[in-house]
Amino acid sequence: MRFRTLRELTDICEREGLRISELMVQDQASESGRAPEAERETMLQYYRVMKEAVRRGLTEDTTSRSGYTGGDAQRVMQWMSREQPSSGNWSATAMAYALAVSEVNASMGRIVATPTAGSCGIIPGVFVSSQERFGWEDDTLADGLFAAGAIGYVIANNSFISGAEGGCQAEVGSAIGMAAGALVELRGGTPAQAAHAVGLALKNTLGLICDPVGGLVEIPCIIRNGLGAVNALAAADMALAGVRSVIPSDEVIGVMYEVGSAMPEKHRETAKSGLATTPTGKRIMEELRSRKRTAAREEDDE
Repeated sequence: MRFRTLRELTDICEREGLRISELMVQDQASESGRAPEAERETMLQYYRVMKEAVRRGLTEDTTSRSGYTGGDAQRVMQWMSREQPSSGNWSATAMAYALAVSEVNASMGRIVATPTAGSCGIIPGVFVSSQERFGWEDDTLADGLFAAGAIGYVIANNSFISGAEGGCQAEVGSAIGMAAGALVELRGGTPAQAAHAVGLALKNTLGLICDPVGGLVEIPCIIRNGLGAVNALAAADMALAGVRSVIPSDEVIGVMYEVGSAMPEKHRETAKSGLATTPTGKRIMEELRSRKRTAAREEDDE
């Protein structure tokens, strides 16, 4: 890639009159040796997997194997059919769609990790709801994924995208930043505005720990995806309105690395602290262990 920072990314785009997605397609094609059209077709298929995950999450049984999660996206949509959401219809729709994809993931369905399975609902939640709202074609959203990918590339090379390394700020936080920046481009914003959206989004998640109850990508991961989609919409709107990240976004990414590196190991995807060690979290963990022991005994008896 010709860039490693958001500043380098936006400078190239402005100098060459490119959108972030256009630059990313060029660089991806150069790296892979494939034609730009082939790269776009691949990304289009990824987007369609995301749309299908939204559909499944809203129409099929998404009860996880643990039995602790599933069906919340459908509950939100059913409630929206009766009541006016406090956050507004489109924010609530993005939230529900993000929940849907995360529940498909928890129930062992097919998703696209963006950038990880634990944060897989945020970009689809934002993109699919925005497509319905603004009438965009699938090809447009595929281009948006290239923009999101460019932002994720910068974050991954300067900080973390793994909860085991940097906490949930690295997974959900990165996905929020990727979705926000890409949405700015999709709405006609400049590369600089997209970069500001990333900083605005990431500042809101600095220090977020990864504390999966029972060690599963379910609680609180699914809910954080839903709320993350709403955060991405807000960050994009602020950037499009001209709000700037006073701390440059590349510096915010650097802070995420600093905070993640200093984060205690127990707060990084170990299920040894946070929500995982609340009384209810411990009870769930023991129930899961008990089921596992029972299954092992039954297997031995056979």
